[in-house]
Amino acid sequence: MLIHVVERGDTLWQLARMYGVAPQTIVTLNGISNPDRLVVGQSLVIPTNAGSSTSSVRRSLEANAYFVQSGAAAVQQVSTLAPALTYLSPFSYQAQTDGSISMQLDDTSLIEAARSQGVAPLLVLTNWHGNMFSSDVAHTILTSEVLQNTLIENVLQIMGTKGYRGLNIDFEYVYPQDRTLYNQFLQMVVDRMHREGLFVSSALAPKTSAAQQGLLYEAHDYPVHGRLCDFVVLMTYEWGWIGGPPMAVSPIDQIRQVLNYAITAIPPAKILMGVSVYGYDWRLPYVSGSRAETLTPMQAVERAAAHNVSILYDANAQAPYYMYTAPDQTQHIVWFEDPRSFQAKLDLVGEYNLRGISFWSYPTDFPQVPALLGNRFKVVKR
Repeated sequence: MLIHVVERGDTLWQLARMYGVAPQTIVTLNGISNPDRLVVGQSLVIPTNAGSSTSSVRRSLEANAYFVQSGAAAVQQVSTLAPALTYLSPFSYQAQTDGSISMQLDDTSLIEAARSQGVAPLLVLTNWHGNMFSSDVAHTILTSEVLQNTLIENVLQIMGTKGYRGLNIDFEYVYPQDRTLYNQFLQMVVDRMHREGLFVSSALAPKTSAAQQGLLYEAHDYPVHGRLCDFVVLMTYEWGWIGGPPMAVSPIDQIRQVLNYAITAIPPAKILMGVSVYGYDWRLPYVSGSRAETLTPMQAVERAAAHNVSILYDANAQAPYYMYTAPDQTQHIVWFEDPRSFQAKLDLVGEYNLRGISFWSYPTDFPQVPALLGNRFKVVKR
């Protein structure tokens, strides 16, 4: 299997003849909506023996996907993606200040689809409140052992009723002064879950050093999480984010800095590296307070085609991007993910000998993911 980057003059039928595959195979594998129009710079996965891995050299890998929507389309995507997944994590159950938990997403159909395909569902527990993570919610829980015990029992009740196999704790923007309390809570959770035969993971901010300052980072104690949890998810995405200035969402050079620190504090065999599966369209010039438009990888390619612009590739970030002029004459820049950028992230997993990857977030439209992942790694089921 290889990745072909479309050049000017390429046609689908020429590529099919060049690589000895049926045109429809390329169309299906890459989700091509208009076979007569390829975009210069577009990355296509080609199922050929050239450059492929073989089953004898593929190593095992675990993969998680956070799902932020339910419904028929999401359930169908679970079925399509299942061969590439170990875990599925509906996002999210929110911890309340009385120790109860709430869930806005209908997770039942997602769990059933996952379990039927041999994918282990994880309950994601967050300190989300309203439309953001709440430092105060976390503080209220972390300062009361009574509330913590109530919360844990409520989580166990839901896990037992719905068939969750493990827990993923995603407490973000925890006050720095609550760091020790968060560690103690994590110990309590792990002890309780392990007694029930359940595994525990946590989501960690992308730190580049133990001393990194900032509300997002300081309470996340890498060595403690690495010691207590069965595995951790590094949230190595959102450098380019919906409310910030334009840049790659998951630039490889930034991810590498995080991994260089992470492997000194956490065993690589416990690390799932975060992988973004989307992009953003920013209006230029960027104005503080403005918000970008979220795009799936396929929407990004289709938008480049609609505006007749070529897709470029940043070698440092290992990410595709392009600029275009909208009908209202405003300038835009789009950063997104494609097969090349995904392959670069898989290369990092191999280089650092990590446990695996964690996708943020599904549903999306990135059809090449299962083929590329399966070509390089053997996805473990638990």
